[in-house]
Amino acid sequence: MSSPFDHEKLRAYQRALEFVSWVGPIVEELPAKLAARDQLDRASTSIVLNIAEGNGKRSSVDRCRYLDIARGSALECAACLDVLVARGRLSAEIADSGKEVLVGVVSMIAGLIARFSGEAQEDQADYEAGARVVRFENEND
Repeated sequence: MSSPFDHEKLRAYQRALEFVSWVGPIVEELPAKLAARDQLDRASTSIVLNIAEGNGKRSSVDRCRYLDIARGSALECAACLDVLVARGRLSAEIADSGKEVLVGVVSMIAGLIARFSGEAQEDQADYEAGARVVRFENEND
């Protein structure tokens, strides 16, 4: 079956699903009482859900708001992986492979936000090179 919904065609959505699939077995192996377990599960799900919901919004402001939440959830997942490493519940190598997927997701979401927010992007110009000194004469002189 082909993708009936527009959000399913987004690479950010597909990569977010990839992360959810990757992190699922890790979450299942963690103790239920571990706060980072629940947070990682909810945040990873939030990425996917907010990309889908945001892509369905008509106004650019609403769309960007949901995409920004998805981006924040992806960053939260990266932090959860760091917490698990710090607590000795996950190896740094495994966390790094998940964070590699998350970097791509965050980058793609940031691109979508820039596209839909209408942000103008330009290279930094060297304003000093072409600057002219403009002097204003004091009216009292």
